[in-house]
Amino acid sequence: MAKGRELKGRIKSVENTRKITRTMEMVATSKMKRATDRVASARPYALALGEVLSRLYSPDLAERFPLLRRPASRSKIALILLTSNRGLAGAFNANLVKEARARLAEWDAAGASVELHVVGRKGIGAFRYLNRPMAVQRTDLGDRPSADDAAGLIDSLMTRFSSGELDAVYITYAKFQSALSTPPMTEQVLPVVPPSGQGGPNRDFLLSPSAEEICESLLPAYVRNAIYRALVETAAGEQGARRTAMKNATDNASEILTDLKRTYNRARQAQITQEIAEIVGGAAALQG
Repeated sequence: MAKGRELKGRIKSVENTRKITRTMEMVATSKMKRATDRVASARPYALALGEVLSRLYSPDLAERFPLLRRPASRSKIALILLTSNRGLAGAFNANLVKEARARLAEWDAAGASVELHVVGRKGIGAFRYLNRPMAVQRTDLGDRPSADDAAGLIDSLMTRFSSGELDAVYITYAKFQSALSTPPMTEQVLPVVPPSGQGGPNRDFLLSPSAEEICESLLPAYVRNAIYRALVETAAGEQGARRTAMKNATDNASEILTDLKRTYNRARQAQITQEIAEIVGGAAALQG
């Protein structure tokens, strides 16, 4: 019955694995709910900021504010890549790294000098393996990012862009559309491009103080909010991807258990049949 004991051991191992993946699926589901709540809270504020900025924007203002500066060429670029610190999320991090590599290859081919700012152990590990230099490596951002985290990522880059040291800043993140859809995206953060076609009612604004003073505070807030939104959407996407991966692992474990138990039962039945045949054969020999 060595085969039967081996099968029982495998069945026990798979059952334990299924318990772990089911627990991780439940934890990811709980975290995803909180993360999607943060995404839902961040989007209306971003839309409101964009609407105000689009109403205030004019070519005259663009000449006065460095964050609206349109460089003649983009030879110095910074790319922020958001990934997770943990795995077990399917192809979530691999897709983000693939998207970042595609953009890097595009800019490298154009002759631009690109700085890579990577958030998350998975992204850092991938680019270390590729021997790609990284200007910044951050692993201190958890799955509950804050506005301060966003400011810490972008404020120094805003200063450098305003001084002309950088020509553009982009961010690669996971856009949360649903628990099953979190496509990687690369969006321009700087220079600021006022959104058009907000889609809401056309409102008139009474400006106090002047448009210049409002833009002086609004532009940095708009940029920081873009980074914060990318952080919370990536965090939600990570939990959604992990929930899906753990659900698939649990389902696969259940299928394996079904096959193992069927094989074990067949082996057990074969052994019982053999034992009965041996007893019958022995009894016949004694009677003979």
